[in-house]
Amino acid sequence: MKPRNARLADELAEQLEVMIHARGIKPGERLPAERKLALEMQVSRSSLREAIQKLASRGLLISRPGGGTYVQDVTTNWTESAIVDPLSTLFRDNPEYRFDVLEIRDALEGAAAYHAAIRATEEDKRNLLEQFESMISLHGSPHPMDEAHADAAFHLAIAAASHNLVLYQIMRGLFDLLQANISHNLEKLYTLPRVFEPLSEQHRELMDAIIAGEPERARRAACIHIDFVRSSLKTIDEDEARKARAFRLPPAKVSQP
Repeated sequence: MKPRNARLADELAEQLEVMIHARGIKPGERLPAERKLALEMQVSRSSLREAIQKLASRGLLISRPGGGTYVQDVTTNWTESAIVDPLSTLFRDNPEYRFDVLEIRDALEGAAAYHAAIRATEEDKRNLLEQFESMISLHGSPHPMDEAHADAAFHLAIAAASHNLVLYQIMRGLFDLLQANISHNLEKLYTLPRVFEPLSEQHRELMDAIIAGEPERARRAACIHIDFVRSSLKTIDEDEARKARAFRLPPAKVSQP
């Protein structure tokens, strides 16, 4: 059995990694000052240093004497190499695989929402609200993919609030995959008037359930949302297929008098 101090360092290292991803701290950027970070995480500075050292040993962080701690550029992102790259080939050959991804999201996001409702800290809840407001503010933008990216950030904030790093990393890989391969459909999804209002209501219900600490309500809201996205994308596919068939029809012959 691990000593208590070792277990605490492991837990803090996991929390710190989730925080880095949730806040979008990029390689080369500096972490908050050690004193501020320890106060925020409500731990001693010595415990925080142990957690930072653990992440540094994995190549995720680098400490510069007198200059703070920085996020490292990890050359191999396992979500890309293990999830995105292999599935990207399938997407190119058959875009219908994106519905397989949505089925997996249905299971993962239900779990993420459930655990986020149990484990979310006050900071997680503030971050979730900020991501929600950012997403809503982008509706009607001349660049619909901006709203799609904000949508992904909202869902990843939920995954981060679940405090399950494996779940967070897998979901991040799936969102990278979807956004890289169905941008055309996502652009259409965020410009359809019949879609925005229900999407907004679903996102708000999901957020409210997590903030209220109601796990089953949060899981249910996540599943309803994914089912709506799936059916909306299928409707877009059907509409486009119908238009393509109509375009291929031969022109009507006009009888001569």
